Amino acid sequence: MKPKPQEKTKKAACRPTQGHWHEMNRKQRRETMRRIQSDDLSLEVVHPDAAGIDIGNESHYVAVPPTRDTESVRRFGCTTAELKAMAGWLKQCRIRTVAMQSTGVYWIAVYDILEQAGLEVYLVNARETKNLPGRKSDVQESQWLMKLHTYGLLRNSFRPSQEIRTMRTYWRQRNDLVRAAGRHIQRIQKALTQMNLQLANVLSDLSGVTGQAIIKAILAGERDPHKLAAFRNWRVKATQEQIARSLEGNWQEDLLFVLKQEQDGYEFCQQQMAECDRRLKQYLQQREDRSQGASLPEEKRKERLKKKKGNAPQFDLRTELFRMTGTDLTQIDGIDVMTATTILSEAGWDMSKWQTEHHFVSWLRLCPDNKVSGDKIIGKGRLPTNNRITNTLKMAASSLRTSNTYVGAQFRRLRTKLGAPVAIKAMAAKLARLVYHMLRYGMQYVDQGAKFYEAQHRNLQIAHLKWKAAKLGFRITQLAA
Repeated sequence: MKPKPQEKTKKAACRPTQGHWHEMNRKQRRETMRRIQSDDLSLEVVHPDAAGIDIGNESHYVAVPPTRDTESVRRFGCTTAELKAMAGWLKQCRIRTVAMQSTGVYWIAVYDILEQAGLEVYLVNARETKNLPGRKSDVQESQWLMKLHTYGLLRNSFRPSQEIRTMRTYWRQRNDLVRAAGRHIQRIQKALTQMNLQLANVLSDLSGVTGQAIIKAILAGERDPHKLAAFRNWRVKATQEQIARSLEGNWQEDLLFVLKQEQDGYEFCQQQMAECDRRLKQYLQQREDRSQGASLPEEKRKERLKKKKGNAPQFDLRTELFRMTGTDLTQIDGIDVMTATTILSEAGWDMSKWQTEHHFVSWLRLCPDNKVSGDKIIGKGRLPTNNRITNTLKMAASSLRTSNTYVGAQFRRLRTKLGAPVAIKAMAAKLARLVYHMLRYGMQYVDQGAKFYEAQHRNLQIAHLKWKAAKLGFRITQLAA
């Protein structure tokens, strides 16, 4: 006699393992939580020497099993001496692994000191531990983390190596400076508009050669529109007369003061960016050469051979990335050197941290979030994220709209069929898979062109129509018989 499905479900819920938690249905999870709350010893203990830490700004609460110390929960401050005392107490209690939530940036110092002490640290997403039963307190939070980690119900978050984190710090700082410089340019434009100097209507970029020359001349005391318009660069489409008419305004001392302040701020950001570029170049040159003597592929695409943009690094970043990783990610259409640097500075070049490409796409939250019940999809959720790689890959995918390449043709078809948001997410996931294969297996990307994709898709459509015609003909034959 076969057991009933409900009996199978109960047996499966009795002994959950670390990999099965996210495969359980809602009923099985409730049963597991009930057993944890009642200290049911039938649960499988995955980490017997586990502790939990509730991270805070001024203090941290640490919980160990009650059998390890008479005072199973202790409070430690945030100073380095107290954090080292925390690590010493945990080793005294024979703790081997610790779980803590990623709360702001307060966890970083705790993580580093515990890792240096030889403890295995689990950095846990707060979304997975927020459903604490009963009244919430710091003590209960630390004990709840310890219980979940003891039974192997917590997943460790990815944290890159120190080598990658250093590169990430330089690159994030540089991106912050780029955004700060952009804000200064916006306020410069606002001050000019308030004085009725419509310079932004004849120049596409105030941070360009012509815009900066005119602004510096204004701050130097020049007020003649024709003399200011004489700074026009030959590449500007607007004529010198049009620029002169846009520079007839109301010169106000207070707004000129604001203009000078914002211009000084913009120039300071440019100086900081140059210094950041020097430090980043020096750091990359000190890294290990993983190219194994291979030469950098020659860039033949015309759009990539154009002059560098204003915010691009002032050194050959593409060569340094190839030397450091042995792979040229910029060969992928849509991924330029800035996008490649963001990917490498956030995730690194060691893709073995993710078992397959699907795990990497899931970490980027670019996979579907289908809610399944009764083997049917009953809803599709959203996966919000602030992952920098995800955002930059979506921007790279959206740039494929006019690309005459294989992935460009695929994006246009998906965009027509599914709409722009879904197509951008799908193509970002495809770019992530290409990046994964190139970094992990050393595969080379070769573009087969838009015509090849269109011919391939056309052949698939013809084959599908032939199959439908044969199926329809078979039904007609059956009805006739």
